[in-house]
Amino acid sequence: MTPGPLPSVDVPDPRGQAEPSSGSAPLPTRLDVTAPGPDEPMAVVVAGPAGANRRELIAGLLGIDAATLAVPPGSNLLVQHAATATRAAYVPGYRQPHSYGADPLAAGPALARPPRRVELSLPDPLLRHFAVVDTPDTGTLGVAGGRVLRDAVGRAGALLFVISADQAFSAAELHLLAEVARTRVEVFFAVTPGVTGPAPGDGARAQDRTASGRAGSARPLDPVSVSIEAHRAALLAAVPALAPARWFPARRAELPHLRRALVNWAAGEVLRRGSAHPPVPVGGHGRVAVLAGVEPGELADGIDRQVRACARRIRQHLALELANIHLRVVQEIVFGVGCAGLPQMLDRELEALSLLATAQCDEAVRGLVDEAAARVFGAPLAEGVRRRIIHAVRWGLADHPDAPGLDRVLLVTSTAGVAGLTGAGALDALAGLPGAQRDEVLPPVGVALNGGCWQHWRAPGNDDPNAARSWAQRALREVELELSREVSRRFEVIRLSLGGVLADAVDHGILLA
Repeated sequence: MTPGPLPSVDVPDPRGQAEPSSGSAPLPTRLDVTAPGPDEPMAVVVAGPAGANRRELIAGLLGIDAATLAVPPGSNLLVQHAATATRAAYVPGYRQPHSYGADPLAAGPALARPPRRVELSLPDPLLRHFAVVDTPDTGTLGVAGGRVLRDAVGRAGALLFVISADQAFSAAELHLLAEVARTRVEVFFAVTPGVTGPAPGDGARAQDRTASGRAGSARPLDPVSVSIEAHRAALLAAVPALAPARWFPARRAELPHLRRALVNWAAGEVLRRGSAHPPVPVGGHGRVAVLAGVEPGELADGIDRQVRACARRIRQHLALELANIHLRVVQEIVFGVGCAGLPQMLDRELEALSLLATAQCDEAVRGLVDEAAARVFGAPLAEGVRRRIIHAVRWGLADHPDAPGLDRVLLVTSTAGVAGLTGAGALDALAGLPGAQRDEVLPPVGVALNGGCWQHWRAPGNDDPNAARSWAQRALREVELELSREVSRRFEVIRLSLGGVLADAVDHGILLA
């Protein structure tokens, strides 16, 4: 039976809906721009509208041919340092990357679907300081793409927004920049010469220049410099917090100034990240005594109640988010991208859903560890003690029969089903921007569309909006069921492993990790 339409609801805070548990921590209900961790790779994310010549700007910074930076539409390009030039495509549904050829004239492989990212390695000295990430045009991102971009910017540490002299900021771009402005992310702006007319706000100035020029008293008008003033004024009217951001004309003669500013940021960011996180946290070594009077039975019951409550809350969040995804997908099928654009749009929605589910699982597990460990060792829990417990819980997962399948990728098929693929390589292929090695208990959640979906909906005969809506509804329902089972399975193994680690500590009177 085909399920009924999914309702439209905003994601509430479900703390009052879960069964009572002491001190349940709130889960993130949206993807925010987060502060980068100390081990996250240094990167500058480049974003902007179509027609702003971002690719030419990056090529000028690196001194290469712009054709080398070509990637399929919708894919991220990660440019990083290496001794030899290579290029590889990371495609969901595969455990190994595809060789993509560093030669811009060489034809790439026939991929079943666009990669989430293409990695280009170059022996350029600038890339020793930071990697460069070119993202899809901001006008094509939609709601989910904006969330994914904000997540990448937060982990990278810097955003370079590129706009041309004859363009204006859209409402979605101003929203993105307002979200970034609330964080410690460094923001740079580059303005490229326009190609379709005078710069914004140029008319009156041009007339004044013409009149003065006849008198021989004015210098030639610089459209880029004028447009920088106009763009900055328009931006600050909407996002005053970005007043400290630096602006650069994106012309070849001025590119060394932009390059120098990015290198200076990277040098300061390295020091800031290192000083904010000491290498040896308090409590990382030594004996940690157990509090007197801890009953193993009560401890196990408390962990069980908390685990069940956390799993229920996450399942509720994801079900509500999938309902909203369904409505956005239907709207785009009917009024937006149509059937041919359905795979790209839905895959981006599932990428944002994966990041949200991962953040919720990580936050819930951290809360479980903190609350359960506080009953055994007392509160507040030192950071070093907490890391020792988390590492012990991670090791304990290996004893559970379901543990080897926790690094599982859910792939939506052309028949609206969901297939599974396990392995660290399969998860890595889903990342638009790979990060540092995770120090969390659980691996990330991964959901994507397989290549068959692209082949099916881009075929000339499959352009029926009603069929596309029905397929999307069935596919999202299957994703909801699989994610619900996955969340329950993950927290069951957490319950067993965390309970075992703390029970051993109670039996021996000290933390054994």
